[in-house]
Amino acid sequence: MQNVYENCPVLENENFKLRLIQKEDAGDLLKVYCDKKAVPFFNSDNCHGADFYFTTMEEMEGTIKGWLLEYENKGFVRWSVIDKAAGEVVGTIELFHRKAKDYFNACGILRLDLRSDYEEKDAIAQILEIITEPAFKLFECSMVATKAVPAAEKRRAALTDMGYDLTEEKLIGHDGSEYGDYWVCRKSS
Repeated sequence: MQNVYENCPVLENENFKLRLIQKEDAGDLLKVYCDKKAVPFFNSDNCHGADFYFTTMEEMEGTIKGWLLEYENKGFVRWSVIDKAAGEVVGTIELFHRKAKDYFNACGILRLDLRSDYEEKDAIAQILEIITEPAFKLFECSMVATKAVPAAEKRRAALTDMGYDLTEEKLIGHDGSEYGDYWVCRKSS
């Protein structure tokens, strides 16, 4: 089996391409992470209070550096989401295998951050279509979970279309905090 931390795959369909984040993505990603309409949809659960709203290139470059360090340390993978027609990075996907003492143990946790103009049902479904199935093998899990708050109506509609179901289960954080609004997709047997 391919080790995602030794050789991060490039995944794509007709409209979107996912590849390991690069320092050169900072300019495009600053447009994502300074987008006040997008920030409420980001999943910052268990991220030590970070909200991922950045307004300077220095903040964005520092964050990318941190994400690449996490990848090197096998903490998580952060892919850039590239709109192939526009030729620009319009978001990121983070994925990791979670070890915990709650419902989400041995689960792939997927975080999808998109610029607000891409927070559309069809775009989200197309992106999820690229990553969901490979995630089971790449992260050795039988369940992938992602957060979608009630205000993220288009995201929730895309999740439903892609076979994700809302769970009442809470993700328990490092400090005991409980986080809800998680949607899960189970590996088909």
